Amino acid sequence: VVKALSSVRGGAPVAQTLYEETPDSITRRERHAEERRTQPDPALAIDQGRPTKRDRRQLADWNRWSAGVDD
Repeated sequence: VVKALSSVRGGAPVAQTLYEETPDSITRRERHAEERRTQPDPALAIDQGRPTKRDRRQLADWNRWSAGVDD
């Protein structure tokens, strides 16, 4: 629940005085934090990283070749 608004940007201690958390919002915040902790790191989903210049050229060649097959 928002108690007040500040006209200038401040730090976390100042921000905490401007609102009051409800028991429902506390449990939701903790649940979302736990979900983020248990999910895998997004960087681990990338197998090989960015394609190199050579990889991009090969992909472009493949796309040009495969586009001509359907004609």
